[in-house]
Formats: sequence, C-alpha cells, structure tokens
Amino acid sequence: MRIIARKTLRQFGERLKGTKDYKAVKSALDAWFHEVLRADWKKPTDVLKAYANASIMGPDRVVFNIKGNDYRLVVAINYRHQIVFIKWLGTHADYDKIDVKTVRYGHYAN
Repeated sequence: MRIIARKTLRQFGERLKGTKDYKAVKSALDAWFHEVLRADWKKPTDVLKAYANASIMGPDRVVFNIKGNDYRLVVAINYRHQIVFIKWLGTHADYDKIDVKTVRYGHYAN
C-alpha cells in the first residue's frame, strides 16, 4: 500500500513530544505505517484480518485504534490503486466530535 501522507503521522507525534504518551504513540504509529506499507488489501475484510479492532465505516473509510484506543486514526482506502489516505488523527475524545465519513485532512476537532 502507498500511504499519503506520512508527514501527518510525524507531525502528530511531534505535537506529543514531552508528554507521557509520546514514545508509545510514536512507536504505535511507526509500526502501523510499516505494517500497512507491506499490506495488500483488496477489500475491507482484508483490513479486518490484519487489524481485528479496526472499524469499517463505509466502502472506503477505516478507523484504527492507536495506543490501546487512546487515539484514533481515520483513513480512506482506495483498494484498486492500493492507496491509504490519512484523513484524521487525534485523541479518542476528539474523535467523538468528528464525522468520520466526511472528515478530511487538515480538519481537527481541537
């Protein structure tokens, strides 16, 4: 899979620098990135085989739990072209304030 854009993951991690969550979140996001990079998902059920706790939110939207569900990562996946678009990343509390099906990159709940 191709992931657009890793910069979003890095920037989010940098915002957490100096907090108790920094190392765990950075590690979780790095692991997610490298696992997805190697993935070959053709349909939503393929995502669930790799990430049983992911939530399928429509034909292209998927929500991943990060750091034991303290954080959420919303992506759109184009299965045909093998592209994962990062749409949103934030705390679980902020996730409850967004519309997963319409949120897009650059829109934050906080």
